[in-house]
Order: sequence, then C-alpha cells, then structure tokens
Amino acid sequence: MKWPANNALLLLPGLLFFLLIPGLGVVLAMWESVRGGGVFTFEHYRELFEQDRFITSVLFSLTVTAVSTILSLFIGLGIVKGFSPLLKETRHKLLVWIPMLVPHFVWAYLVYLLFNQSGFFSSIAGVMGWIDDRSQFPILVQDRNGIGIMLTYVWKEVPFVTLMLLPVYATLSKGYKEVASLLGAGPYQTFRVAEWPFIYPVLIETGAILFAFIFTAFEVPRLLGVTSPQMLAILAYDWFYSGNWSDRPLAFASLVMTGLGIGVLMWLVLYFTNKKRMHITKGIGN
Repeated sequence: MKWPANNALLLLPGLLFFLLIPGLGVVLAMWESVRGGGVFTFEHYRELFEQDRFITSVLFSLTVTAVSTILSLFIGLGIVKGFSPLLKETRHKLLVWIPMLVPHFVWAYLVYLLFNQSGFFSSIAGVMGWIDDRSQFPILVQDRNGIGIMLTYVWKEVPFVTLMLLPVYATLSKGYKEVASLLGAGPYQTFRVAEWPFIYPVLIETGAILFAFIFTAFEVPRLLGVTSPQMLAILAYDWFYSGNWSDRPLAFASLVMTGLGIGVLMWLVLYFTNKKRMHITKGIGN
C-alpha cells in the first residue's frame, strides 16, 4: 500500500473532525455573541466589561491560574533537577506516571475528602489535640481564595511538568556543566549557563499548556469553588443556564474572549520559544 504523495492528505480526517464538531461550535458561539435583536452588534461585549461579576471572575481566574502554574513549574523543575538520575529508572518513573492516570475530578474529590473541615486532616488534628472542634480547622476547600482549587492543580500538574522536563535532562550534555565548573561558575551560574537555555523553551511551553487548561477548567472549580468569586468557566455556565435569556449572549461573549486570549497567548509562546530554539541550534543561545 502506497501513502499519498501529498502528506497533507493525511491530515484531512482530523481537519474535517475539527471543522465539523468543535469548529462549528466556535462559529456558532461567535455568531451568538454578536447577534442582538436580529442585527450585528458588539453590545454584548460592552455589557460584559460593565459587569462587576465578570471582572471579579477574570481576576480570580488569573490569580488561581498563575499561582497554580508557577508553583507546578517550580516544584516540577526542582524534582527533575534533584532526582533526574533516579527518574531514569522505570520503577521511579512510575511514581510520576501513576498520578497522571487519575482524572482531575477524582483528584479534586480526594482533596475535598482530605482537606475539608470534616475530612481526614481535620480528624487527625482533633485526635492530636491541635483543635477542639472541626470548625477551628482552616477552610481550605470551597473557600473564597481558591486554595482547594490550587491545591488540586499543583498536586495534579507537578507530575505533568516532571514528565515534560525529564527528556530534556536525559539528553542534556554534562560537558556544559563541566566547562562552567572549570571556569569557576557557582551552582546558580552553572544552572543559568549550562541548563537554563535548554529547559527554558520546554518550561515556557509547559507553563502555557497549564495556564490554558487551568484558566478554562470547569470540573475542579465546580466541586471545590464557591458561588462568588467564580472561575470564568463556571460563570459562563451559570449565565448560559440561568432563567434570564438575556444572560446567554454574555456566556458566549465571555467564552469567545477567553478563546481569543488563550489563542493569542499560545501563538506568542510558540513564536518566542521557536525563536529561542533557533538561537540554541545556531550556537548563539545565552
């Protein structure tokens, strides 16, 4: 059997699937967001930015997403940097792979069982005599600061960051570190000169993936969040299924804005990381 001469034909099934299912949904969402009274209008977008609930939701979503992403990247990088020789063995890699098999919703429910005021850690604190009543245990899930949501995503995404960085450290030449050490570089300078240029593009791309995923997530904020403030996906859901039909265009407008923002972010990340890789390939990386 011969493959088609034009390899682009191999992409046709996937392209058709995207255009017919998610692509059609995107087009309909954009149309509903600019349609009002039978005419084309951007009134819904103007109204969206006049909603205090929307502004609060955007700020809350950005905070939760940024904290979760940054902590996941730092912890994952620390694990790979500190234990990369061990993680080359299959039995140790399983410690990273197994958590990735657990769905986010299950992980969120586990966090709820462990950290809520009547959960496992609350019971342990009571047995140890650290608290007299469960109400004295700090509110870590279904809280206004999103601590439970961030706990879930950090716990769940650190293995993903570790898995993304492992191949980089596996192929990283020891010669760069040896040369840096011979030239008198300290641990920080060695990391900055011999490791950072190679892990930087992967780290940024991984951070962008996590940011896009967490910012648009639904199931974890739905289980561990509160009615106010809300993540953007929860707010759009409430607007779409509210009894007030005038709220539905706001749901579409918020989703379109989110999609465009994430699209621009991913384009910028790809542009700058590819540029950085080109510099490294040509031997002029910093």
